[in-house]
Amino acid sequence: MFAPFQPLKKPLAECRAASITTAACYQPGKGDQGPGAPYNAAAKFYNVYSGESSIDHDLRISHLAIDRAHTTAEDSNTWFPLAQLRRCAAAGRIGEVAPRFHGAPTNRSHRATLGQDCPELLARCRADGADIAVLVAN
Repeated sequence: MFAPFQPLKKPLAECRAASITTAACYQPGKGDQGPGAPYNAAAKFYNVYSGESSIDHDLRISHLAIDRAHTTAEDSNTWFPLAQLRRCAAAGRIGEVAPRFHGAPTNRSHRATLGQDCPELLARCRADGADIAVLVAN
């Protein structure tokens, strides 16, 4: 078993960074998923997914229980900062962005998350040669 947080084995500027998010891919036909949408359980996802890190994606957070009275989902950079991660790589703050980002389901029990989703996320990050992971839980 691995400890969740460990010292870096090399400088951050040499690390390949993976991004893990709880945001969901936009699903046409599953109701309102826009920035002002109310909670939408139909937009949930139940399996780990991956997407190419070098391009932009249409992800949404209407499937999550967020404080809709005091914040909005309008600025996707606040809850899916993949573009910022690419800028950090271009500026030399990190070595590079892993070729894929990964989505972590949120409609699971603690047991399913630890027993199924986390091992799958770890395997995907390792397959991508990631040294570190940036977790953005929405």
